[in-house]
Amino acid sequence: MHLDASQVTVMLPVRDLARAREFYERALALPAGEERLDGKVVYRCGGTEIALFPRPEGTKAEHTALSFRVHDIRASIDLLESRGVVFSDYDMPGFKTVGHVCVLGSEKAAWFTDPEGNILCLHEDVPASQGA
Repeated sequence: MHLDASQVTVMLPVRDLARAREFYERALALPAGEERLDGKVVYRCGGTEIALFPRPEGTKAEHTALSFRVHDIRASIDLLESRGVVFSDYDMPGFKTVGHVCVLGSEKAAWFTDPEGNILCLHEDVPASQGA
């Protein structure tokens, strides 16, 4: 078995599948998800799958469930905000967002939640020549 060559599927619990699908297909502009017999809806995204699965109690995670690598985080934020996505801002010692973006060593990151409470992220690698 070679896991490094395996397809990866991120599993995201949702209380309201219709509401979640509206967000992923409209706000995030993912192609229509594939409905599976077990009730999941699966999206193919950059070589990975995102599977939304019905769960009455929704998510309990307090960490980032998935992160999308983007080439231009500022442009990606602007585009998603134009579709109604609301980004989170933080101001804690050693962890502060400016314009929704936090620089974390070798990457910039920005967080938002889906309507089901799953924490999602955009991240952009910072070229080594730019530093943090």
